[in-house]
Amino acid sequence: MDFIPVNKPIIGEDEKKAVLDVVSSGMLVNPSFEGGAQVRAFEGKLRKLLGVKHAVAVNSGTAALHTVLMALGVKPGDEVVVPSFTFVATANVVLACGAKPVFVDIKDDYNMDPDAFRKAITRKTKAVIPVHVYGYPADMDEIREIADSKSVKVVEDAAESLGATYKGVQTGKLSDAGCFSLYATKVVTSGEGGAISTDDDELAELLRLVRNHGQVHGYDSRHLGYNYRLPEMSAALASVQMDRLDGFLDARERNAKRLMEMLGSVDGAEFTQDATDRTHCYYLYTLRLKKGRDRVKESLAAAGVGSGVYWPVPVHRTPLYQGLGYSKKKLPRTEDAAKRVLSIPVHPGVSQGDLKRVRDAFLSAAREHLR
Repeated sequence: MDFIPVNKPIIGEDEKKAVLDVVSSGMLVNPSFEGGAQVRAFEGKLRKLLGVKHAVAVNSGTAALHTVLMALGVKPGDEVVVPSFTFVATANVVLACGAKPVFVDIKDDYNMDPDAFRKAITRKTKAVIPVHVYGYPADMDEIREIADSKSVKVVEDAAESLGATYKGVQTGKLSDAGCFSLYATKVVTSGEGGAISTDDDELAELLRLVRNHGQVHGYDSRHLGYNYRLPEMSAALASVQMDRLDGFLDARERNAKRLMEMLGSVDGAEFTQDATDRTHCYYLYTLRLKKGRDRVKESLAAAGVGSGVYWPVPVHRTPLYQGLGYSKKKLPRTEDAAKRVLSIPVHPGVSQGDLKRVRDAFLSAAREHLR
């Protein structure tokens, strides 16, 4: 019996051919300001999907966030408001700029609480980074209204939300800049990679400078930057994946909704990301369990069904941030979610037979551990 992973990359023959074509060409990296042909092709497809003026490919989602903060001029003495219920990169890039991350709590849908953001703003606040957790958009109208009233820049951490929409608008177009991840298990992958979206011409030029050591023509560094370029092989893989995005999204939604129907109402398990004014890309299908989360996870594994906890430790509770003085920070909803969330498989590689196995394993675990 095959193990059903909670997520996995879906790679076909077209992706393999695209990568091999780049290898055969010998042009593995193009260190120009505009990037190579494969990078530009991927960026064009992302621009079209999002409906933005600029897309800038980089070599990770972390690089995307760091590049944006640098281009926005975030510096020592500044503060950036972030959730603690996220991957650590969201906060680490703030530290990398010498600035201070200010952690705020979440709502029941695991996304940043706009009221908590409002209360966290000080005269030092330079930016806010709402995260579209699991591929479900945050409350961007409220966040943007608050930020605009205080001249605070908004940077979407859209690492998990490619293809999701908020009130009919794609994530990544709801802010000053959106940051995507192309990590191996994301909705679209390049193995390792990332991308930035923006409608701001001046910001886009700075983003391209930062990703290329501040160079335009070579050896003419004009701005502090790094090697955050996306290799041509990775861009070729991502470009083919973009052509398959609609199919990926359809499969994720179909699997998630079918699993909801199959599970029905399970006492002690709740799905909370279901507002009607936004669409979920179902990067992860996540339930909040009343109790016994870790025992349920173990039972699923014994039945050959993968699951994941994203994230078991809030960022402000990690050793790094406790050492920086965040140990007394109280974020009750964040800490409760970290104890209760469990993600189960709905990715495009999950078949109808797999869904039945997931259902049976989860219901069996629920009968034993959720009552």
